[in-house]
Amino acid sequence: MSSFWSIWVSVLSLGTLVGCFFLLRMCLKNFAGVPEGESMGHTFDGIEELNNPLPKWWSTFFLVTIIWGFGYLLLYPGLGNWQGLLGWQSSNQGILNLEESKAKTAEYLKEGSNVLVQYDREVHAADLKYGPIFEAYAARSIPDLAADKEALKVGQRLFLQNCSQCHGSDAGGTTGFPNLTDKDWLYGGSPEAIKATLLHGRKAQGMMAWETALGGEKGVKEVAAYVMSLSGREVDPELAAAGKPQFQMCAACHGPEGKGSLAMGIPLGAPNLTDDIWLYGGSKRAIEASIANGRAGVMPAWDAILGEEKIHVISAYVYSLSQD
Repeated sequence: MSSFWSIWVSVLSLGTLVGCFFLLRMCLKNFAGVPEGESMGHTFDGIEELNNPLPKWWSTFFLVTIIWGFGYLLLYPGLGNWQGLLGWQSSNQGILNLEESKAKTAEYLKEGSNVLVQYDREVHAADLKYGPIFEAYAARSIPDLAADKEALKVGQRLFLQNCSQCHGSDAGGTTGFPNLTDKDWLYGGSPEAIKATLLHGRKAQGMMAWETALGGEKGVKEVAAYVMSLSGREVDPELAAAGKPQFQMCAACHGPEGKGSLAMGIPLGAPNLTDDIWLYGGSKRAIEASIANGRAGVMPAWDAILGEEKIHVISAYVYSLSQD
């Protein structure tokens, strides 16, 4: 914060408290010219107005809140660039990456540190309390955890906090983010494959834009028609027939039958085109857009953020979603 805005905020904050104090003092004085407790000479609907002072409990409480306000601004950040006597912060400030955050956290948690970072302290306390629970979960296999209702509740909460923003609270996915409740997996749905995806993330090699290679819009429409026919959808038979030989350019990744790329039965990221499940939309327009412009999805790695033990529990929860 610049010096100008620091001074501006400080003057407004302190000025408000000082103004409240003088307002209270003014309201405690008798300006009516009538002794306290006597009639003001006004009567309405049989009710007579008396010159009563402010209730003692109310004025005392108001004064206490003013004093508390000064004390709070002295101890905690709130007056512009003033950091407060306690060295309290809600979180690490000015952090640009995860490595900096971890270094700052380690520094603040050192014994004798005069800086209190609320978030770091709470996370550290939670790790001490719940760490043994996650350690015990990590010692069990993912299929075993997937049958444990309590473990699944923990995994679901972690999923909602960290994964639902992309995959949805019900894990049903949306355009560009896969549905985790079916058995359609780009990189494999085994417990090991799911955990590896969460730990290290996935960065697609990318599907190139094919419009130029296919000779323009006409070639795109022909290949799109053939691709749609692979999942049994009704298409223009002439377009599909024209697109079939051109599909050979796609077979290197999707396979000659369009069932996706496999290595020893494990998917390698090129989707199966025969099951009518579409990551970026299955409409004719969406499929043509994918062929013409290409696609390249990225899922971040969660290892450095959550740690392997928590990922183990989330993996069990995700695995359980497709086992019903």
